[in-house]
Amino acid sequence: MRVPAATLFDFDGVIVDSERLHHETLVEAMAGQGPATPWEFYREHLMGLDDRGAFAVLLRRAGFEPTPDELRRRIADKAELFARHAAAGRVPEFPGAVELIRACAAAGPVGLCSGALRSDVDPVLAALGVATCFSEKVTAEDVAVSKPDSACYRLCVERLAARFPQCGIAPAACVAIEDTTDGIAAARGAGIPVVAVATNLPADVLLRAGAAVVVASLAGLTPERLAELAGLR
Repeated sequence: MRVPAATLFDFDGVIVDSERLHHETLVEAMAGQGPATPWEFYREHLMGLDDRGAFAVLLRRAGFEPTPDELRRRIADKAELFARHAAAGRVPEFPGAVELIRACAAAGPVGLCSGALRSDVDPVLAALGVATCFSEKVTAEDVAVSKPDSACYRLCVERLAARFPQCGIAPAACVAIEDTTDGIAAARGAGIPVVAVATNLPADVLLRAGAAVVVASLAGLTPERLAELAGLR
């Protein structure tokens, strides 16, 4: 049975249950400036953006110009807050994520496409024991624009294809695993079919965004099942 030529995982909301913590630390880094930012606003307008995009929205809402220096300062403040909370064990893995990552790495190349900072991602993957499963990682520092732009997925596929020329890695032969509409748009814009997981958004929203299929959990999935769900021929 066929497996994906490469499997590309998002991080927040797919591997780890971290979106609530991202929301909390964004709010903390805004230090009470601007309108309140409830979870519903984060989920509708900010989820899927990287910190640059999220703070640009929040700063404009607060009446500030999101200059490069201002963005760097807010991002650094949030990164420190996030790291402190993560070290306290507030970034739990989703059921089945670690097992699926390991199974996909045994079947073929695996990449990570995330709008998170590398400093947010690497310690968590190491703690989960799956850091070495990822042949390539594209994070916020690697691209100039965040999802829904497809730059991160295009770059990850290009890197994997160059590293594993024998694997026939092309966008249509890969599978992306996403949990947000922006993430789905980014993967689909790069020509990659998406299996979405409904960890934070309803299935109908994810399907309308372009996911081939939506699952409730990654538990029990295999590389072969991912290829089948994504419609790989």
